[in-house]
Amino acid sequence: MSRPSGSGRGRRRGDQRRPRSRSNQGRSLVGQEFEVEIGPVAHGGHCVARHEGRVLFVRHALPGERVIARVTDGGDKSSFLRADAVRVLEASDERVDDGCPFAGPGKCGGCDWQHTTAAYQRDLKTAVVREQLQRLAGIEWNGQVQAVPGDDDGAGWRTRVEFTISGGGRLGLRGHRSHDIIKIDNCRIAHPLIGQVGLYEERFKPGLSGLDVAVTSENEVIAVELPLESGDEIPVLGEVVAANGREHEFEVSARGFWQIHPGATTTFVEHVLSKLAPVEGEKVLDLYCGVGLFSAFFADVVGAPNVLGVEGSEPAVEQAHANVPGASFIVGDVREQLDFLEAEADLVVLDPPRTGAGREVIEAIAARAPRAVAYVACDPAALARDLAYASEVGYAPTSIEAFDAFPMTHHVETIAILEAR
Repeated sequence: MSRPSGSGRGRRRGDQRRPRSRSNQGRSLVGQEFEVEIGPVAHGGHCVARHEGRVLFVRHALPGERVIARVTDGGDKSSFLRADAVRVLEASDERVDDGCPFAGPGKCGGCDWQHTTAAYQRDLKTAVVREQLQRLAGIEWNGQVQAVPGDDDGAGWRTRVEFTISGGGRLGLRGHRSHDIIKIDNCRIAHPLIGQVGLYEERFKPGLSGLDVAVTSENEVIAVELPLESGDEIPVLGEVVAANGREHEFEVSARGFWQIHPGATTTFVEHVLSKLAPVEGEKVLDLYCGVGLFSAFFADVVGAPNVLGVEGSEPAVEQAHANVPGASFIVGDVREQLDFLEAEADLVVLDPPRTGAGREVIEAIAARAPRAVAYVACDPAALARDLAYASEVGYAPTSIEAFDAFPMTHHVETIAILEAR
């Protein structure tokens, strides 16, 4: 295990913000408790409840339960309140003992659904994807969120973890929507090798604010100490991916973006390849290409000179050049690059950040008239908005499938295949 300091670009980070201060919230209701009946699941890791006409988004609850909900954010003029279920009066049959002493009201914010089974979590996520697609894109989806191969109980899957360092020099994680540090001695969803190399027991030197830990496909554990010091270099990892009868090794920064579920890369690559069915000689445009994961496997089929990737992170593009020799890669904002790129595209793959691609990117893709587009989305709301934009320019989904690449959290990966109507 090596432990140099470093920083990175292009990484998708979770929402660990403090509750926003809104001047029009009126008198604070934080700390007040209400008895409520829990309604349907909502996007974001909570369920909907109502008290005296006001909407509450309640964490640590399940549909059909009756709970005591303690307000964590909002006031008497707020349009909605955030709350935690601090006591369960009538439990759902799907409720289980989470088995994690760090999960629950006022504790670690990394997980949303440890109080139910991995199978029921997928049912909840299925309901969220259906609701987002119907409400934002007018699409009736009858699919089901699928488990990613290698996962059976939702534990031990996370190969990238951003730890904080407590005042005592021990590892911690952030509280939900706050900068509070929750001291931990284990993480249920983290890869077990992180514990096996002794990081939970180690006491770190004063002055460190965090530790970014990565476990590679070859079971190497790399830890990057934060903050940066002048001249520190970020370790470059080797990640091996086997898919479609081929195997590629990728260079990727220890703090760069990479799928964090060990089964995700193979699953997504094989799914996209099977749906797009590329043939030799076709032109492929890989948008938000990262270090070239999709580009490498498409290059095997269409030929590397026919692959063009666009990515905003310069270090990622440098690694993409090394990972996919012969393909072309451009550093820059995807929307801006599409404004003047004259590249043809028979096929397009886009894997945007959580905010989605946006109307202008979707329109620029459609203007190239590709025969098919694969949209790899880590947020169903952003995907639904972009599918609505695609519909306006003549592209509609022929396939939408969702994968539980982030068990115990509310996040879900959804892949849509679009073709011209």
